[in-house]
Amino acid sequence: MRVSGRGRLAIGVALAAALAASAALAQSKAMTDDPYVWLEEKDGARALAWVEAENKRTLPRLQDDPRYQTFYQQALAIAAAKDRIPMPSQLYGRIYNFWRDADHPQGIWRWTSEADYARPQPRWTTVLDLDALSKAEGKKWVWKGATCLQPEERLCLVALSEGGEDAISYREFDLAAGAFVSGGFALPKSKQGASWLDEDTLLVSRDWGAGTMTASSYPFVVKMVKRGQPLAAATEVYRGQPADQLGTYAGVITDGQGHRLVTITRQTTFFGGETYVWTPAGTRKLDVPARTFPEAMVHGQVLFRTSDPWGKVPAGAIASVPLADVESGALDPTVVFAPDPRQSVDEVVTTKDRLVLIYNDNVRGRATIYTPGEKGWTARPVALPDNVSLGVASADDKSDHGYVTVTGFLTPTTLLPLDAATATAGAAVKTLPAKFDAAGLVVEQHEATSTDGTKVPYFIVHRRGIRPDGTTPTIMTAYGGFELPMLPAYSAITGKLWLERGGAYVLANIRGGGEFGPAWHDAGRKTKRQVIYDDFAAVAKDLIARRLTSPQKLGIYGGSNGGLLMGVEFNQHPELWQAVTIQVPLLDMLRYEQIAAGASWVDEYGSVSVPEERAFLGTISPYQNIRKGVRYPEPYIWTTTKDDRVGPQHARKFAARLKEYGLPYLFYEDTAGGHSGDADIEQGARLQALQMTYFAQKLMPR
Repeated sequence: MRVSGRGRLAIGVALAAALAASAALAQSKAMTDDPYVWLEEKDGARALAWVEAENKRTLPRLQDDPRYQTFYQQALAIAAAKDRIPMPSQLYGRIYNFWRDADHPQGIWRWTSEADYARPQPRWTTVLDLDALSKAEGKKWVWKGATCLQPEERLCLVALSEGGEDAISYREFDLAAGAFVSGGFALPKSKQGASWLDEDTLLVSRDWGAGTMTASSYPFVVKMVKRGQPLAAATEVYRGQPADQLGTYAGVITDGQGHRLVTITRQTTFFGGETYVWTPAGTRKLDVPARTFPEAMVHGQVLFRTSDPWGKVPAGAIASVPLADVESGALDPTVVFAPDPRQSVDEVVTTKDRLVLIYNDNVRGRATIYTPGEKGWTARPVALPDNVSLGVASADDKSDHGYVTVTGFLTPTTLLPLDAATATAGAAVKTLPAKFDAAGLVVEQHEATSTDGTKVPYFIVHRRGIRPDGTTPTIMTAYGGFELPMLPAYSAITGKLWLERGGAYVLANIRGGGEFGPAWHDAGRKTKRQVIYDDFAAVAKDLIARRLTSPQKLGIYGGSNGGLLMGVEFNQHPELWQAVTIQVPLLDMLRYEQIAAGASWVDEYGSVSVPEERAFLGTISPYQNIRKGVRYPEPYIWTTTKDDRVGPQHARKFAARLKEYGLPYLFYEDTAGGHSGDADIEQGARLQALQMTYFAQKLMPR
């Protein structure tokens, strides 16, 4: 049967209405069957009273343990140490750094000259003191970065969050004056984004009033804001749709030669969407795959990162297109870097004349410098240590000089100067002093075989020569989502509080992450997610088979999506763990779309409005799959009230269900810190100490 365009439209509308009705019915039933929906009222009096009671029950159990104070003081000393590397940001001809220590728990923004930065003790000039600002204004301001007007970089939009929420305020700051601009741009609190067009013009996405935010609480309307003009007078530039998952934002990409590309990205899903080129004459959509976006530019060559095949460009690659062709729409991409199946792009950073590409090769860092020319791109690898992770700490388009970091499980982070022109890294500028005793520790990389035969790599850090008798206390973590890789890194607190005490640490590179590019991620999206949980369990079983540890000595932890992972493993394999820490988690997967920013993650998890996806979510959702009479390990569940991304609701309801069933658990909710739990250094140290005390009680009993 052939259906006309109007008929297809009518069918589509009817189908959409039916799906919406089905979703509403499913949500209504979930609410009717759920006795703890009231805990979803994040700041409700009844819910907060419940939180207070739970905290009073949990904190004495952990803080009265004599090990807690030692853990706390050690974690705080590491977080507040003045010999940490002040990571550089090349800006306005200076080196800027945001710094927190015991004297500045919320932090200071400061600068020094590049020459002085190379000295052991640079002379810093403070331009913004968040502790002083918070005291003066009666709010707990948390630093969220700065966006500066190119090419001069004198005027910046400083982003501040109250208590660590994702919602931020923007204030204009003058680096020359070292002060906020009187009467300058000021964008009040919202989930928002802002980009400079010129000294007097911003492109802003924010909450403009009713009907301008998506269901997942992100802005989808871009407006032009002029200096001195009230927000109510802003001119609309582009409008996405309320059903978009992640909103619509403007961006400005520049290079060292003065080229500029203004884009508007409409993220219809978390990973994909539409990219438009904006000019004063209007917008024009780029003909690129949904998961291909422009990231940078050098010498007029616009660099795209792909997660879908794009003509001759494979998924997971970097490609270039001349700016003139991007502006005209004549896109014929050139492959710059194409990974093999065990490689993935990590960072795409440009200097004045070159591209610095950081990529992973079997979860080991590599760096290559690419230079554009008349005959294409030439590549020169940078000689750097092996078996480590690499990162670009700073680079800009004013020169070919930058800084790279080198780090590993037992390798304290080192900062090296990078000369992109010669593809060389110099002697260390800064090195983090060792924060724990690594003598006698070793790092091994192994593979476990998952349920479908896939080889899943993982790292173990442990004492050399330990007896393979299953008695080593071991903590294991992973993430397994959103194409985010988990890489080797120097964790001073884990080393000091756990490895020094004879424990082992395991990092699992399971599917769902980005360790091996888009295919590794896509293998575990939506209804395919069970392989993620099978991978994690396979690593645990491999550890036990190697006799490194045993279920009585194995603990696991993870946060956010990793918290969901922990909840699933808690349900599906209670026999494998003695301890489970569930951090700022998603746990009610039948209601997650209705909580905080949950609706934005349908591209990762699926939706209850799709019958097949709802059925699958019902099989894995930790909250719905707790069973009476099962011998579960006693979990430690923690979250924060200020989390406006995942929200504390999941953790609360999970704990309440455990209590209803008479199952043991510990629950703690911190009142600040947002999703990352780092409103200040004291909070971070407290959360680390509480978690490590729990693991010590479970895996290293006195």
